[in-house]
Amino acid sequence: MHQHISITSLALLPAALLAYGCATAAVRDNWPPLPSRLNVVTPYGTLDIKSHGYIYEARLQIDNTEIAPPIEGLLNITYALNLPHAKAALVSINDGSDRCPISFRWVILRSTGYTVSPAFGSCSTRIKVSIKGRRLYLQTPNYQKPDKMDVYIYDGKTLKQRH
Repeated sequence: MHQHISITSLALLPAALLAYGCATAAVRDNWPPLPSRLNVVTPYGTLDIKSHGYIYEARLQIDNTEIAPPIEGLLNITYALNLPHAKAALVSINDGSDRCPISFRWVILRSTGYTVSPAFGSCSTRIKVSIKGRRLYLQTPNYQKPDKMDVYIYDGKTLKQRH
């Protein structure tokens, strides 16, 4: 016995396959979108991005003063987190490089000033950020082995990487 498949059923097949593919990809790729803001107002000052004429020349500043060491590039303040007696901001930096287009730095603002972490990351915008006590965590796929995770831990003084 032969089953007849209507033309309408065949026309809907690509859409159904596409929907199924998107649903299964969403299950495998559950990374949150990278948030973006241009400033963070804190009791310790306002952290913001000062734009310049060229897209990769934006600079990070606190209360209209460029921070040191300078952070320059296509910048976004991706996360702002509360710490005891401080505010932490994660800044994404895109320098236009094809090889490793994005890195990150933590900026911690306190009543006594600010600290800036060394640049870090695995060249990916796929990140998950968390906080435990005074430690800031960033989890991201490893650059060379995307099925493995790199975890960066910053305590306001030292940046450590776990594989």
